[in-house]
Amino acid sequence: MATKKRKVADTKVDKNKSYSLKEASTLVKDINCTKFDSSVDLHIRLGVDPKKADQAIRGSVTLPHGTGKTKRVLVLCTPDKEAAAKEAGADHVGLDEFIQKIEGGWTDVDVIIATPSVMPKIGKLGKILGPRNLMPNPKTGTVTNDVAAAVNEVKGGKITFKVDKAGIVHASIGRVSFAPEKIEQNSQELINAIIKLKPATAKGTYLKGLSMASTMSPGIVIDTKSVQN
Repeated sequence: MATKKRKVADTKVDKNKSYSLKEASTLVKDINCTKFDSSVDLHIRLGVDPKKADQAIRGSVTLPHGTGKTKRVLVLCTPDKEAAAKEAGADHVGLDEFIQKIEGGWTDVDVIIATPSVMPKIGKLGKILGPRNLMPNPKTGTVTNDVAAAVNEVKGGKITFKVDKAGIVHASIGRVSFAPEKIEQNSQELINAIIKLKPATAKGTYLKGLSMASTMSPGIVIDTKSVQN
């Protein structure tokens, strides 16, 4: 059953229209149905075959205005790196005790950063961390010896993204409390990063579809031409 607020929000979005990114960034604030500061998410459908290794798009980008959410960071490293990770603001730092916790089902973090030397130990956690998009990966800058820089980047608005099995990238780019300009600029930054990763082997249209929504609000279809600068 749609709530009263949701019904009102539905009337404000023209289902037959593709909005510009600028229009969507204003409208998404107007149709928010929640009492809390909802997340604003982008859903980007790509013309890729994720089963092909070279088309399994993944990467990271630092949003100019951050995500509006403080990310909880776990750093898995050897003792010599622990002080630097803690100083940079990591919420959890260690190795074996956290591997055991994760094996027991604990995943109460948003990002996991690891040093290359401990990756062989973490490999076995792939089945738990992979589906939650928490597995450290060199492509997203979460496998590194400079753990302090990686923690600073994540706390400063860096997000990672990857295409799902259906060829769609889902990413949170801010909150409804953000000014429309900040929502627009964060969105464009993510889209630019994805456009740069276009594989040479991808045929046809690369940016196939684009929509924006906040938590529990209707989706706003965005004209892909309005974002390809």
